Amino acid sequence: MARTSAVASSKSGASKKLVIKNFKDRPKLAENYTEDTWLKLRDAVGAIQNSTSIKYNLEELYQAVENLCSYKVSPTLYKQLRQVCEDHVQLTESLDNLSFLKRMNRCWQDHCRQTIMIRSIFLFLDRTYVLQNSLLPSIWDTGLELFRTHIVSDSGVQKRTVDGILEQIELERNGETIDRSLLRSLLGMLSDLQVYRDSFEERFLIETNRLYAAEGQRLMQERDVPEYLHHVARRLEEENDRIMSYLDQSTQKPLINCVEKQLLGEHMTAILQKGLGTLLDENRVTELTLLYLLFSKVKGGLPTLLQFWRDYIKSFGGEIVCTPEKDKDMVQDLLDFKDKMDNVAQSCFARNEGFINAMKEAFETFINKRPNKPAELIAKYVDSKLRAGNKEATEEELERILDKIMIIFRFIHGKDVFEAFYKKDLAKRLLVGKSASVDAEKSMLSKLKHECGAAFTSKLEGMFKDMELSKDIMIQFKQYIQNQSEPSNIELTVNILTMGYWPSYTPMEVHLPPEVSIFMFGCCSSDYLVFTLTKDLGSLYGKKELQVSLFQTLVLLMFNEGEEFSMEEIRTATGIEEGELRRTLQSLACGKARVLNKNPRGKDVEDGDRFNFNNDFKHKLFRIKINQIQMKETVEEQVSTTERVFQDRQYQIDAAVVRIMKMRKTLSHNLLVSELYNQLKFPVKPGDLKKRIESLIDRDYMERDKETPNQYHYVA
Repeated sequence: MARTSAVASSKSGASKKLVIKNFKDRPKLAENYTEDTWLKLRDAVGAIQNSTSIKYNLEELYQAVENLCSYKVSPTLYKQLRQVCEDHVQLTESLDNLSFLKRMNRCWQDHCRQTIMIRSIFLFLDRTYVLQNSLLPSIWDTGLELFRTHIVSDSGVQKRTVDGILEQIELERNGETIDRSLLRSLLGMLSDLQVYRDSFEERFLIETNRLYAAEGQRLMQERDVPEYLHHVARRLEEENDRIMSYLDQSTQKPLINCVEKQLLGEHMTAILQKGLGTLLDENRVTELTLLYLLFSKVKGGLPTLLQFWRDYIKSFGGEIVCTPEKDKDMVQDLLDFKDKMDNVAQSCFARNEGFINAMKEAFETFINKRPNKPAELIAKYVDSKLRAGNKEATEEELERILDKIMIIFRFIHGKDVFEAFYKKDLAKRLLVGKSASVDAEKSMLSKLKHECGAAFTSKLEGMFKDMELSKDIMIQFKQYIQNQSEPSNIELTVNILTMGYWPSYTPMEVHLPPEVSIFMFGCCSSDYLVFTLTKDLGSLYGKKELQVSLFQTLVLLMFNEGEEFSMEEIRTATGIEEGELRRTLQSLACGKARVLNKNPRGKDVEDGDRFNFNNDFKHKLFRIKINQIQMKETVEEQVSTTERVFQDRQYQIDAAVVRIMKMRKTLSHNLLVSELYNQLKFPVKPGDLKKRIESLIDRDYMERDKETPNQYHYVA
């Protein structure tokens, strides 16, 4: 009766627990109830596993489990459930790999769904008995364990599964479309079963390594560097996409490292040797950016790239500097090259400080491979930009050009060479009024002062002071002339210069007519004089005021005494040196304002040419400035300037040696040389220092130690 009521209660689906009032019959009733209830539960599990309908209400089954647990039969129930599940786990193999994978996935999906259903029925058992026994796996873990043990751990099944997955991945790498959701499910299965790494990942990485090792070798031979870099980037993107789509996240690092190593790490030197120069020559910004990005991912990639980058700059820049045929464009080429490399460092190399410093080091190295010449040409380049008539740039653009020049200037070791040529050119610009802008001149002076210190620019600043002082003096002089009882109609402009500030010039003697000599005073060189000649030129078109130089004045005044003269007659009468006379006659007879006629006509003045006054001269302006033809610097003058710098260096070395020895009294040769390198601001060879030391010993400024020849003593 009790057993019947118990079964009826179970079938009714009531949520009340079975209550047995007759304690004497309890063991027998419990045994019968347990057996019947287990049969019912087994049928339900079987229905779930066979995907058939369950005869019983799930809540009723859950209650039955709870009742069984209350009868202390949990161990038996757990054991029987495990056995039923184990008996059901099986897999029927298919013929081809893809069909097998689909069958395996279906089996896995069914198993997971069934395990979830079974666990929901036996949840009470899972949360009580199993939870209290730490050595027992949960019902879900039991399901995984059974699947792993009886299916995946089978060597044949596991091999076919992994082979099939690898085959699908290889097909996808070759451009074919595959079922990614299938791979995602199967690889998720391996991960859930905790066999992903041992059964799949190790083989997958081995196959990947083999694939990309062969691909890297082949493509490095077949493709140019830009195409190869884009291929590597595409491969990395594909592998990252696989990780996002179906591979386990734990595979990301070893997989990407494998691709980077085989496609980049093994070929870094070959890639750079084959293509870096071309990329830089052609300014391939996109590929250079990609190159930097890819190399930054590989161990040792950026240091290798940096070394090749430095070598490229040294080689390319060295060719600019050390090729005399390119001297004409050297400075502009250097500026363009620096702009280009700056853009690469900024845009392509992520403003990496190491690359920027390497670029500076490379520029400093190659620009000093050829001593003196770059410094000379930079000074002349500045002169071309600051000279009047330069209409290539606005003031703002000129300022930017000067800033760029200063960047190149910083790399030069022999800055005294630059100073010598810059000083000579600045003197010409100031004395003949050829400076394009006083503001630009002073801006450049300020930049030099900031870069090299006040001592470097002191003489240059003195030149500006002389010009300003001369201007004030000439204003006073003109006022004095105007206050005379018979003021002259000839205006004289003289620049009074401080000898130490300005370059030295070779004195030139000329024959001055009386009307000019009365205005000459002091010992001013003719290079510094500018006359304004105001004269009614008779047959000229109206009265004009000509602003001319001293030499031009001497030539023009001759035509007050005659109508026509040969070049030889003019040279004899004026005493002007032949080269200077040719330039003077050229400015008067071949320029825009042709006060003289030359016969025969032509742009150059030749021996035998004759000159007469241009009676048909016309000009819209009243005051006309006739520009002088500037003499191009000769090779002899360049050599002379360089030799003066060299001589100045000898004096500086001597002074530094004496200064050091006077302070130290006794010093070894090596320490003395080390001190000299610290103090001297120009490059010098050890052999040159040794010669200067020997010279000072010969002149009794210092002496060798009698016992230690490598030791020097100062001689007071």
